[in-house]
Amino acid sequence: MKKITMIVWNEFRHDARVLKQAQTLQAAGYQVTVFALHTPGITRQKETLSEGIRVIRVARRPFWRMRAARTGRARGSSTQASPPALWRLIARLWTHLSLLAQMALHRAAVIHAHDVNTLPTAWLAARLSGAQLVYDAHEISTSREGYSRFRGCVARIERTLMPRAQATLTTTATRARFFARAYGIARPLVLQNRPRLTACPPSARIREELGLQQAWPIIVYQGGLQQGRGLERLLRIAASVHGAYFVLIGGGRLTLPLMALSRELGLTERVHFIPTVPLADLPSYTASADIGVQPIENTCLNHFTTDSNKLFEYVSAGLPVVASDFPEIRRVVKTHDIGLLVSAGDDLQMRTALQCLVDSPALRRKYARNATRARSHLNWEQQETQLVALYQRLLAGKAQVYP
Repeated sequence: MKKITMIVWNEFRHDARVLKQAQTLQAAGYQVTVFALHTPGITRQKETLSEGIRVIRVARRPFWRMRAARTGRARGSSTQASPPALWRLIARLWTHLSLLAQMALHRAAVIHAHDVNTLPTAWLAARLSGAQLVYDAHEISTSREGYSRFRGCVARIERTLMPRAQATLTTTATRARFFARAYGIARPLVLQNRPRLTACPPSARIREELGLQQAWPIIVYQGGLQQGRGLERLLRIAASVHGAYFVLIGGGRLTLPLMALSRELGLTERVHFIPTVPLADLPSYTASADIGVQPIENTCLNHFTTDSNKLFEYVSAGLPVVASDFPEIRRVVKTHDIGLLVSAGDDLQMRTALQCLVDSPALRRKYARNATRARSHLNWEQQETQLVALYQRLLAGKAQVYP
């Protein structure tokens, strides 16, 4: 079995895209090992998933065992100083060097980097071990929420290393065109963030778990609670959308501010929060809602070019959607007639669209039927053969050529 190494800059617990790719390649006869980050007490340093995928995690900080022991002895203290910036930089470099050494020694045929923060380490490991390099650009990180300070650095990394990769991938056609033009490379293969085709009938999971008393429709948002997703606006809009519950599933920097805003607006009876749930459980939560909402804002090119996991997850669950009118989102919603589009940032349009679906069960049923039909096309199984074909061409020494 030819070995494939993947590298991610996360704990590899909730990364659906990487897991699906690893599963597909493992099933195609490759031995896949994912190198990820280790958080003591949360993750295991080494494990083998049920499909045979191996996971090796490297701690984020050197000497973490001694640090954990000191933290345990000092647990009674009221404050703990955060590490200085220089220490954080050293720790990050140490983690990259540890990942680099382990991947180089692993001697894989292909090293597959997920996102730009792993690309330099993956490229150097590939050079040291003689492996071929695949780069999957999940985002446009040169124009991404929260990345403004790193824009120049990211551009230099991608401009230098993307042309040196033997194959590249990304998530939408608009992003593929951007990377091809920006860096003078062959257009990356597009693999959308579609979920696996999963039979998940409607249920009352959210309603029962939260103890919701009214028979109102449930409007669900799932994903990161982060800036630029339109979530503060969504809560303010919720105050004027009558006869509906709003449920936000996920976590992030805005979790506590959003909860505080919900209390400030007097919405605690109608707005509810569910922390991040395991990937295997998420479809049953989604299918227990009635409407999926995606109020993402046009704060950066990355947002403008997205279609996002959640849109396809709503489709998979057979939900009608209300979403921002961006090109890739529009293509999915209009092609399959699964919901309503609103201008990004237009609160009145968003409120009107949500209230329209809340007030019209017949319209919800129409879009739900269309979504149910669409999920037979918009699933991972319909595109995973392209990933296998890419690897077959790559390992046969053929150049990357995509339509």
